[in-house]
Amino acid sequence: MSEQTTKGKIKIESVNPVEESLGEWIDREFDAFAEQHGVVCNYTPFAFVAKKNGKAVGVIKGHSFYREVHIADLIVAEDCRGQGVGTSLLAAVEAYSQNKGFDNINLTTYRFQAPEFYRKCGFTLEYIRENPDCPALAKHFFVKKMK
Repeated sequence: MSEQTTKGKIKIESVNPVEESLGEWIDREFDAFAEQHGVVCNYTPFAFVAKKNGKAVGVIKGHSFYREVHIADLIVAEDCRGQGVGTSLLAAVEAYSQNKGFDNINLTTYRFQAPEFYRKCGFTLEYIRENPDCPALAKHFFVKKMK
């Protein structure tokens, strides 16, 4: 664990993995701060798994909060790509999100990953943050408005 001291004798410690009690504290603080500003946080994690013959072949996970849904991770086993698994996992998130007051679903992906896949699934590119040192790591920011 590394430590660092700041002005006022506050000690900064590295904690990895994050202890459950810290996660609960974070949630309470975010909720309280949002409420002070007339906003409901309602942070809720989600995950869906695609299985073939009882074995996981794809996973999508993320969270909903405020008025949006964020997809953090989507992965499909290499031998199952191009078979609709990723599209089905995205559809599961859309179904989960329907009629709950969310404005959009958002995600990021890198150039070497799946920007064209997300376009085909109806996501709109909002921004690309280029990486001049490694173009494959240009980060694409996508959004899909809820109906």
